[in-house]
Amino acid sequence: MQAKPYAGGKMLAELRDGVGRITFNQPEKRNAMSVEMWDGLTAILDEWEGDAGVRVVVLTGAGDKAFVSGADISQFEQSRGNAAAQLDYDKQTSAGRAKLANYPKPVIARIQGFCLGGGLGIASMADLRIAGESSSFGIPAAKLGIAYGFDMVRRLVSLVGQAHARTLLFTGERITSAEAQRIGLVNQVVPDAELDATVERIAATIASNAPLSVRGMKFILTQALRDPAERDMQGVHAAVAACFDSADYAEGRRAFMEKRKPAFTGR
Repeated sequence: MQAKPYAGGKMLAELRDGVGRITFNQPEKRNAMSVEMWDGLTAILDEWEGDAGVRVVVLTGAGDKAFVSGADISQFEQSRGNAAAQLDYDKQTSAGRAKLANYPKPVIARIQGFCLGGGLGIASMADLRIAGESSSFGIPAAKLGIAYGFDMVRRLVSLVGQAHARTLLFTGERITSAEAQRIGLVNQVVPDAELDATVERIAATIASNAPLSVRGMKFILTQALRDPAERDMQGVHAAVAACFDSADYAEGRRAFMEKRKPAFTGR
């Protein structure tokens, strides 16, 4: 299937066998994110959210040099030149960031090459991060004279802890994929030649599982990471009940007893 272009071709979307693949397609700038690319990402995720044929989403960068190397600095002078401009930039990109951060379906970041700054922010919003061994990670905000907002810092701390977050944020230095795995920033590191096969295997496994179960567990995990006062416990109970009342649960039991692979439909 041919990839569908968004944002003037700088974002590409492709769907196959329950796996939606989104490509950040600006390799000449190491896939740096422009405002238009955020709009494209929002549009793709909006289209796929209600599509039962999409069971898992994979994010990847075009080429082998970068996942996403950060925000497109060429737009900084115009769109992020001062605090007031930064507020406007946040408003322009907030829909995409909120959509990705709260997406109900599992998201995998396939990382090869540079994963820096805002690119690391994007990867941190994914549920799983699978990296090629040549990848490198960093947050160069301190070298640019800027600070990241609360949501990104909180998410970073939730992944690596406050001690490692301080090192990344204060030094602005890059770390290797091995170090990223050691501190919990990525789930798995594999040889570059095995990256595609590994991501495809994980995505296919998730896509073959019961959609209500996977979405329900993602929702519950999200609530578990929130402050107690912010948790939607009614939604948690509803997600659990929906699974036990589903046709897929009955299919899962039958398949287990019949020693066959279940055919889940998401109902």
